[in-house]
Amino acid sequence: MQDVNQAAGGEAPEGIELFIPAVYDIVWSIVPFIIILVFFWKFVIPRFTAVMDDRTATIEGGIAKAEAAQAEADATLDQYNTLLREARQEAAKIRENARAEGSTILAEFKADANAEAERIVANAHVQIEAERQAALVSVRNELGGMAIDLASRVIGESLKDDRRSASVVDQFISGLNEPAKAKG
Repeated sequence: MQDVNQAAGGEAPEGIELFIPAVYDIVWSIVPFIIILVFFWKFVIPRFTAVMDDRTATIEGGIAKAEAAQAEADATLDQYNTLLREARQEAAKIRENARAEGSTILAEFKADANAEAERIVANAHVQIEAERQAALVSVRNELGGMAIDLASRVIGESLKDDRRSASVVDQFISGLNEPAKAKG
């Protein structure tokens, strides 16, 4: 390299001049740099910017879609929660109505059961009274027959007359009731 510089008629550079290139090297380096810079400025940077803009638009569109989907999901969740709350309230009302209706039905069953029990007791009292009357009639007839036979034997005359025998039986039975009234 020193031979080339010396052959051109110049001296060999020394010191800091070693790091400074020659003017023709700077000119011929700037020309390709400007060509490459213009090429990048006209073709590469616009395409790169277009790709970046497309990606930015795609990403922003995706973010917008995600925000819209999130908003729709939030709205759906709010609607679901509202429906769930309403369903729970309706279920509570249904349970309360069922309890009230159950209480009403239970009260009706108790009232019906009490009425039926009272009817059965009343029928039993009527039946007991009828049986008591039948027993009294039966006892009266038996006692009357025995009293008439006994009185006929004691008196010595026949008491076959119905009116007369009924009078004797009534007197006998009222005589039996008087000591019972005196004790009571």
